Amino acid sequence: MLDKLKRLEDEYRELEAQLADPGVLKDPKRYQALSRRYAEMGEILGLIREYRRVLENLEQAESLLEDPELREVAKAEKAELEERKGILEKELERHLLPKDPMDERDAIVEIRAGTGGEEAALFARDLLEMYLRFAEEMGFETEILDSNPTDLGGFSKVVFEVRGPGAYGTFKYESGVHRVQRVPATETQGRIHTSTATVAVLPKAEESDFQLNMDEVRIDVMRASGPGGQGVNTTDSAVRVVHLPTGIMVTCQDSRSQIKNREKALMILRSRLLEMKRAEEAEKLRRTRLAQIGTGERSEKIRTYNFPQSRVTDHRIGFTTHDLEGVLSGASSPFWKPSSGRIRSASWRP
Repeated sequence: MLDKLKRLEDEYRELEAQLADPGVLKDPKRYQALSRRYAEMGEILGLIREYRRVLENLEQAESLLEDPELREVAKAEKAELEERKGILEKELERHLLPKDPMDERDAIVEIRAGTGGEEAALFARDLLEMYLRFAEEMGFETEILDSNPTDLGGFSKVVFEVRGPGAYGTFKYESGVHRVQRVPATETQGRIHTSTATVAVLPKAEESDFQLNMDEVRIDVMRASGPGGQGVNTTDSAVRVVHLPTGIMVTCQDSRSQIKNREKALMILRSRLLEMKRAEEAEKLRRTRLAQIGTGERSEKIRTYNFPQSRVTDHRIGFTTHDLEGVLSGASSPFWKPSSGRIRSASWRP
């Protein structure tokens, strides 16, 4: 491992030199890419330096084991240092694993109400607010791309973009079915209901990633719909984009500008097609792997939010917290690692 860590230290120093090069400063795209890697490497270098200090202190503690007067103190210190060494090694191994090249991209998050009617739509709104608060805490920028609000203030569907280095890598493990157990605002007899919402997280596709053949795309314009407000049912600003070969349909109506809605819809479509392509490639790898190790099915839901018990359980990692309010606040959630800003489940690879 020490050889790998030295290579990372060398890379960090090389990045410092490149970022100070006037030629690099003249190339905004290259400078941005190097800056992202440099920021990411900063955390890793902190771990490496601590790891080296632990190794040095361990060596000193072991040398004191021969001293009768300091033996017991040295033994206790050695045990603490060995425990810390093991923790640091696991964290460094995680950083040394090959990364998804899409992790540093912006993300597109789609939340849809599942089973549960209006209560599912209200839960979708709760998830949206949780993610927007968390994104703000992390310094990401967000923008609502499309939404279908309901009469009671929920969302049957809402799509938003998260912009910033590492946005997709931070949010991607939120994809799946989220389940809520609580007494709905529409319930008159105080009974607990179970509802669901689905979350899909896509890496934002660039035009170079997926070349759309516009002959295979149908674009329709229509009146915006919704519970009310300016611009609703007054102008033909809403846009529906249909990819004819796959049948994928995207609608955008949040902007009053038909042109902006068209651009957003095409961006979402391109991202969905890119994710479909990635999923097909991943499925081929999965079939090859299953042929070697067999199969094992997983539950569809990834997380349960139980309001009566103030409990949140992530079923993929077997983790439960009773700080439901903290999770929904998006700021003190135990599902995110404070040191790196990554969602906790991301480091567990469910």
